[in-house]
Amino acid sequence: MTSDPGDQTVPTAGGGRASTALLTDHYELTMLRAALASGAARRRCVFEVFARHLPHGRRYGVVAGTGRLLEAVTRFRFGPEQLDFLERAGVADEPTLRYLESYSFRGDIWGYGEGDCYFPGSPILVVEGTFAESVMLETLALSVLNHDSAIASAASRMVTAAGDRPLIEMGSRRTHEIAAVAAARAAYIAGFASTSNLQAGQAYGIPTSGTSAHAFTLVHGSERDAFRAQLNALGASTTLLVDTYDVDSAVRAAVELAGPGLGAVRVDSGDLPVVARQVRALLDSLGATKTRIVLTGDLDEYSIAALAATDADGYGVGTSLVTGSGAPTAAMVYKLVARSDGDGESAPLQPVAKRSVGKPGRGGRKWAVRQRDASGTAVAEVVSTQPPGADPGGRLLLRHLMRDGEIVSEEPLAAVRDRHRQVIAELPVRARQLSRGDPAIPTVFFPDGNEQ
Repeated sequence: MTSDPGDQTVPTAGGGRASTALLTDHYELTMLRAALASGAARRRCVFEVFARHLPHGRRYGVVAGTGRLLEAVTRFRFGPEQLDFLERAGVADEPTLRYLESYSFRGDIWGYGEGDCYFPGSPILVVEGTFAESVMLETLALSVLNHDSAIASAASRMVTAAGDRPLIEMGSRRTHEIAAVAAARAAYIAGFASTSNLQAGQAYGIPTSGTSAHAFTLVHGSERDAFRAQLNALGASTTLLVDTYDVDSAVRAAVELAGPGLGAVRVDSGDLPVVARQVRALLDSLGATKTRIVLTGDLDEYSIAALAATDADGYGVGTSLVTGSGAPTAAMVYKLVARSDGDGESAPLQPVAKRSVGKPGRGGRKWAVRQRDASGTAVAEVVSTQPPGADPGGRLLLRHLMRDGEIVSEEPLAAVRDRHRQVIAELPVRARQLSRGDPAIPTVFFPDGNEQ
């Protein structure tokens, strides 16, 4: 992780120890201030994060951002700078400032394993603590999970479409500079092979890769001069961009200068299926049979699937990836589902739920199990207000992530990537179809009640 010594209020791309306390909405402080005055702040509560629905036509969603969120929760502290701002802005009164001065989340957090899939109503995060400490995490939790899960969900579909061909995440120039780092991490979880973002490489150990832009060709006297310069600097294993002028001439010059051992060529424009076939035939005729072809240029899961019959060896994806391929948010919400009627750990929890028209809730703390058939294929997402018993066909989904404010479950990204591969393999085949359809498995609630 890295931090920016020049700014101790905004978290850096790699995390660091900067405070995350003001990455929140004003209304969280409004509720805190009033709850401290009424006494409700000390009530024991349970909040849950879930999505009422998947993006239109999607078959599953992917949980991502959990590791980032847990680390951010440990940095949710109000120092002198944050408290001074809240006082000057009139956001917090004296009792609220005194509470915030010693604030840290001391409760428990449960959640789906990062990289796992979710469906409508899946309780992907469960936060248990006092109302005051738990409600303060709402905006931060939704900001991280909505963004990262949207990116990972889109990335997973792209990985499915690409088959065994590697994908490069290259969307940094199409999103906010900090979001770009989070997007690279989410894409890597879902199966992308590398990223162009160096901050993501440093912060998370993601492999990085990069070729060159058309500007590099244009700044030289000729395409041959540009290729020669890149080859001299990086060797024959480099990737040369061949569509600045004429693709045929560029490929011939590239192989002439690099020899048949040229690593790869990149094509960023034109009718990609046609161009890819032509380039493969030309490379083979020139003896460069092992030179790879990388295709880029506004690709998404649908265009990647359409390229399956071509001779491409890999793809670079930017804009569609960092915008969730049309679904830039996972539409997750953070809702209070249970509270105590009194103070203290022994006070029993009572289910609570709103009854808004079109957005009714489902009260009670939830547990979740991925039900599977005899072959190990998932058949249902079972969500219950009762702790699950032993079930050989079910996989428990909620893991204890934070206990008494301390992280108790940390995983390397390699383990998270492995989980995602295993979970995707566990879903029925229809889950991997790109055509629009219903969620791959139904969500079943016990006891039954209003839809969330």
